[in-house]
Amino acid sequence: MSVLVRQADASDVRAVGGKAAALAKLAGFGFDPPDFFVIRAEAFEGTGDEPSDLQKTIRDLGDGPFAVRSSARAEDGAEHSHAGQLDTVLNVAREGIWDAARRVYASGFGETVETYRSIKAGGQAEGPAVVVQRMIDARAAGVAFSADPVTGQRGRVVISAIAGLGERLVSGEEDGEDWIVTDMATGPETPKVLTNDEAVAVADLARRAEDAFGRPQDIEWAFDDAGLHILQSRPITTALLPAPQDDQALTIFDNSNIVESYPGLVSPLTYSFAVHVYDRVYRAFVALLGVPEATIAQHAAVFDNMLGRVDGRVYYNLVNWYRALALLPGFALNRSYMETMMGVDTPMPAEVTDAIGPPKPLGLRRFGEYLRLTRAGFGLVWQAIRLPRTRERFYDRLNAALESDFDLETAGPTDLAAEYRKIESTLLDQWDAPLVNDFLCMIAFGASRNLMEKWLGQDGLLFHNDVMIGQGDIVSAEPARRIATLGQMVREADLADRLEAEGLAALDDHPEIARELGAYLDKFGDRCTEELKLESIPLSDDPTSLLAAVAASARRNIASQHGETVTDWSVLAPLNPVKRRFAKWLITWTKARVRDRENLRFERTRIFGYARRVFLALGREFAARGLLKAPRDIFQLATGEVLGAVEGYGMSPDLQSLVALRQAEEDAARTRPDPPERIEIRGPAIAPVWADTEIVADTARTRTATGCSAGKVTAKARVIRDPRTEALAPGDILVARHTDPGWIAVFSNASAIVVERGSLLSHSAIVARELGIPCVVGLKGATNWISDGETLTVDGATGQVERHNANL
Repeated sequence: MSVLVRQADASDVRAVGGKAAALAKLAGFGFDPPDFFVIRAEAFEGTGDEPSDLQKTIRDLGDGPFAVRSSARAEDGAEHSHAGQLDTVLNVAREGIWDAARRVYASGFGETVETYRSIKAGGQAEGPAVVVQRMIDARAAGVAFSADPVTGQRGRVVISAIAGLGERLVSGEEDGEDWIVTDMATGPETPKVLTNDEAVAVADLARRAEDAFGRPQDIEWAFDDAGLHILQSRPITTALLPAPQDDQALTIFDNSNIVESYPGLVSPLTYSFAVHVYDRVYRAFVALLGVPEATIAQHAAVFDNMLGRVDGRVYYNLVNWYRALALLPGFALNRSYMETMMGVDTPMPAEVTDAIGPPKPLGLRRFGEYLRLTRAGFGLVWQAIRLPRTRERFYDRLNAALESDFDLETAGPTDLAAEYRKIESTLLDQWDAPLVNDFLCMIAFGASRNLMEKWLGQDGLLFHNDVMIGQGDIVSAEPARRIATLGQMVREADLADRLEAEGLAALDDHPEIARELGAYLDKFGDRCTEELKLESIPLSDDPTSLLAAVAASARRNIASQHGETVTDWSVLAPLNPVKRRFAKWLITWTKARVRDRENLRFERTRIFGYARRVFLALGREFAARGLLKAPRDIFQLATGEVLGAVEGYGMSPDLQSLVALRQAEEDAARTRPDPPERIEIRGPAIAPVWADTEIVADTARTRTATGCSAGKVTAKARVIRDPRTEALAPGDILVARHTDPGWIAVFSNASAIVVERGSLLSHSAIVARELGIPCVVGLKGATNWISDGETLTVDGATGQVERHNANL
């Protein structure tokens, strides 16, 4: 038998050793490792003369240079790898191969190998077979483990890369560039050896090797001008964790609507507070529509998990929203219509919709479902009749809670925790008036809009938008009017520059303006940007943005102020008297529901503001006792952790370490771009991953979205991402991803509004209609499509936005 074994025949481990046999398997699996042949160990025994056919075999392999490596029978085995214990000689010319091979063979009897065998493998020393392999002219090389050999975690590829040949890395002479690849690649902040795509390709190669060999692999790889090559593969010999069981349960996170309430990073305290609020409110909502309490209790896990937190941002858990929707009367009769209540752009996948909810009812079951639906309808009518009384009782509870003589400044932790529990029980758990009004508002708004379109066509839609303007008692627009009044007072006193430069001190000699500003803060002090986030700093603590808005208003032309509009009911003239009277009643009633919706949302702001003050007082007490380093650290704890620390069910007294961990997570999340609007994940949903969304440049000059406040304006666009640090000059067009009630100071200077998110009933749309300025919502990607400073024309009736001086 020849002592030289060609690649195609190198399958017998006893003859060619573990490494050569693995390389032959790789070739057989289609991995295309660099060509090689094997010199069996017997060639070096006896006289040790060079085999007669060695040079011909080398010529068949190629011109070189070559790598000469060991391939012992126990090497690269399942139990012991012998990695780095035997010699490797690189860049060997054809004439030097025999000498290099003899050196590699002799290394099998070295002191290092003897020590390794005595510790790991046992047995007698033996010379290895030798692999002669075509060299790769590597620009980058390294190793990759298809499972993490340190943590034992499967599905986590660990890569170490180095420029040039990988031998310096394998021998430990030089540290490599480290990458971790799960569903996405994580490497150094400024990688120097691999790109992200190359790291993913190496991980894929390691995983394919694992699939081929049927167990996790430790591979060596290299990139040359031709691409990626696998150089060898051996089993990972360290103990690994068991492979996870398959779990294909689908979770869908979507923030297309909730981002208006909870934009950007959200603290653990705010998130846990919101989870409780959504749980209580939507239990009450389905009960309002006739779902039995026993059914609600059976689905407690659904209402407990209406939200998710992804990289510090709040998302809806859409599958649970769909489960809650499936409980409602009439769902089985008309799934498609009721699915529109979720308000998302992308439909739910069939695997979710097919698995949730009852099938379409037939026979008596269909009659029973109609009976449930009828009963729910009568219940809504009764709730509509009782709404004034329900609203009155809600305000009574609200004012009793918020206007009590409880002193937050002198209260201790036990009393503060009890005060928060009172907020939960008397307000959050009895959210009846906002809930009933919001649902009736949604129904009335949609019905009246559809009716106007049916009876009057496009003129009816324009009338429907216009008629919602001018409600003098809508609280959301009051700040803009007050800012205009303050601006006029500041203009007359010539204080605009001083107000911006000196702040409140500029009003020391102007008590009338100071009183007016104080009255504003007394009523709207809890309003601020991102006001539903407990960690946000309200105007009462930092009125800087309010002062800037007043100063800007003082500088603007009085003629540009927007006044109230009077409803032109003559548009209904083409209708017969019965239709005209009904349309006027329906639209008037809808206006009242929209007004109450905004006014009750302001009361929500007051409740959240009071909860913020209670938690900050608890933070003060925790810091005074050494539980926290600073009062605002309280926002890094969940509500249960805060209350548990007071009431006795907390699990750890080391709150500072918990705060430090979450602060580090928040700091890291702040450096990353926002996750996509929609994320789908299978299995445990605690750490979802996603692919970065590539932003494709939109070269269109004109786009159309939802027009929700009539009027046409041509002006300079101002793209605002953070109204706390960016200002809007009077008369500019505001362009934003989303807005909330805290943006009202910016609205007051806008001549038109363009927003990426939102609907006809979103806050920006309602306030724009009240202020009488054009507004277009739902223009996806607007902040990327529109350049800051360019000229736009915004038509709030048709929803058309046109760019004039874009470089298209």
